Amino acid sequence: MTSHVPVLLEECLSLLAPQDGRAYLDCTFGGGGHSSAILARAPHCSLDVMDRDPAALPRFAELAARHAGQCRFHSENFRHLDRVPGRFDGVLMDIGVSSYQLDVPERGFSFRFDAPNDMRMDTRVGRSAAEFLERAERTEIERAVRDFGEEPRWFRVVNAIIAARGTGRLARTTSFAELVAEAAPPAPGPRGPHPATRTFQGVRIAVNDELGALAEALPLAFGKLNAGGVLAVISFHSLEDRLVKRYMNDVSGRPVDRDDSRNQDDRVKRADLLTRKALQPSEDEQAKNPRSRSARLRAVRRLTA
Repeated sequence: MTSHVPVLLEECLSLLAPQDGRAYLDCTFGGGGHSSAILARAPHCSLDVMDRDPAALPRFAELAARHAGQCRFHSENFRHLDRVPGRFDGVLMDIGVSSYQLDVPERGFSFRFDAPNDMRMDTRVGRSAAEFLERAERTEIERAVRDFGEEPRWFRVVNAIIAARGTGRLARTTSFAELVAEAAPPAPGPRGPHPATRTFQGVRIAVNDELGALAEALPLAFGKLNAGGVLAVISFHSLEDRLVKRYMNDVSGRPVDRDDSRNQDDRVKRADLLTRKALQPSEDEQAKNPRSRSARLRAVRRLTA
C-alpha cells in the first residue's frame, strides 16, 4: 500500500510558523502531509493547495472534509501560481515526484514495475516519456540524460535510445531500463543504484519541464507573500537547489553566486534569508525515509509587500 511521508516536516513548520487567522499556500499538495500538518498546527488558518496531478484531488477531498470551509484546491501547475487569488503568510513548495506517483505502476515513474513509460505528472497534457524518447530531437535527449540526469555515460545512453526508436523498447519502463543498463552497465564491486536511475530522473524532469516551471514559479510565489510572509522550498536535485539558492540570494540582496560582480548598491534587499545553508534531513529521518536523503530546504521572509 502506498504511503506518503512528508519530508523535513518539523523544519518546514518551524520556518512557516503557522498561526490561526493567517493564510497559507501549499503549491505541491501531493499526499497532503505538509498541508495536514499546517492545519494541525493552526486549526483556524486558511489553506489553499495546488497540484498539477488530477489524482491528488481525492486525497484533498479527505482533508477538506475534516476542515470544512478552510481549504481550497487548485488543479494547476505551480508555474500558473498567478491564477490563485489572494496573498499568503506562508508559501511552501515541495519540488519533485511524490510517493504516490512513484508507487503507482501505471504512472510509469519507476522501473520497479513493468508499465507504460509515461512519467507525466499531469497525464492530461504533454508527451509521455515514451513519446519524448521516440520523437524528440537528439539535443533534447542529450540534455535530459547528460544535464538533468547527470549520467556520466550519457553519450552511450543517448546512442542506445536513438538506435532503439521504432523497436518498442522505449514504450515500457522495464524494457527502457534494460536498454539503459545495457548501454551503461553497473561497475564491478558493491551494488549501487540501478544504472537507469539517473536517466529515468533526467527524462522525468524533461517530460514535465520541472526546471522551467520552478524558474517561473519562484518569483510568482514570492510575489504572493504578505509582508513578513515566508517562502519555503524543498528540492531534491542539485539543479533545482541551485535555482532556489540563486533566487533566494537575489531577493535577499546577496550575491547570487561567486561570479556575481554587482556592487552592494546594485542589489535590492526584499527579504531576509532564513537559511544560510540548506537544511537537510537528520540521520534519523533518512533512516526512516530513505527517499528524503537528497532533500534540501531553503527559506526567505519577505520584508515588505
